[in-house]
Amino acid sequence: MKPKIYSTYSIPDQVKDYMAQYCDIREWHGDGRTPRDILLEEIADVEGLYTGGSSMVGRIDEELLNHAPHLKVISNVSVGYNNFDVDAMTKRNVIGTNTPYVLDETVADLAFALILSTARRITELDRFVKEGSWKPTTNYREIYGKDVHSTTLGIIGMGRIGEAIARRAKFGFNMDVLYFNRNRKPEAEEKYGTEYCDLTSLLTRADYIVLMTPLTSETFQIIGKEEFKLMKKSAVFINISRGQTVDEQALIHALQNGEIHGAGLDVFEKEPVDPTNPLLQMSNVVTVPHIGSATARTEAAMAMRAAENLVAVLTGKEPIDPVGK
Repeated sequence: MKPKIYSTYSIPDQVKDYMAQYCDIREWHGDGRTPRDILLEEIADVEGLYTGGSSMVGRIDEELLNHAPHLKVISNVSVGYNNFDVDAMTKRNVIGTNTPYVLDETVADLAFALILSTARRITELDRFVKEGSWKPTTNYREIYGKDVHSTTLGIIGMGRIGEAIARRAKFGFNMDVLYFNRNRKPEAEEKYGTEYCDLTSLLTRADYIVLMTPLTSETFQIIGKEEFKLMKKSAVFINISRGQTVDEQALIHALQNGEIHGAGLDVFEKEPVDPTNPLLQMSNVVTVPHIGSATARTEAAMAMRAAENLVAVLTGKEPIDPVGK
């Protein structure tokens, strides 16, 4: 008999065909994430759980694991795995996997899309044109943006995506690149001409600041009231990490009081973002719905990578991307 798996969302056909060679598959076909009560029922007899990450499954905790006595592997179609209770999973010999690498360049593209959109006021001026506000008498000084080329970029979190952002900044936009990271990256410094510095120095010197850290106990609200005060009044802040790495109320205060120039945000403290959130009313803030990896090609590659991880464990092999080890 093939091992049983449950997917918390509808699996792409090509990926399903691959997994079906090794597993019996059940999947959720409704909108959004599988409701918790249904999920707990469905996992009672499965050995594998295939999920789109925290947005599609929620927290992998003691309660969930108690309902899945046969579970061997949980495969996230996501680079993040902050929804995993790794200690609880380890106690039950449940392996967790994620999908790094395949989304690096796509997320780096988004970082620059947010930098450029915020700096050049793209979404604001798109509305300006479509609403008929562009007139022969338009004062162009009132719609000036900010240059991106030949400025200074600060990257907080120099992982693989951070390096991809640095490469675009240095060779595409002639930017000076500063970075702050838990560990220094001499190779990145040599390849991209980046400068390692402490967080305070980065915040005070950078014209554009990209937050690219994973969410951990150390990075929870790493950017808050004091950090925004250190930034230039002309600084643009970009967050494509996790919403909880920023004190969102401090960000709102900084924007409302002119402590920074603007922000580009892919992630929020609460997702989907509350429609009453003040950030959504600010013309100097560009907002997108957590789309870091959201292109058809990249999402397909992530889905297949997650399937390969899951199948590896269920066929007695080592997964490509284990987490928590």
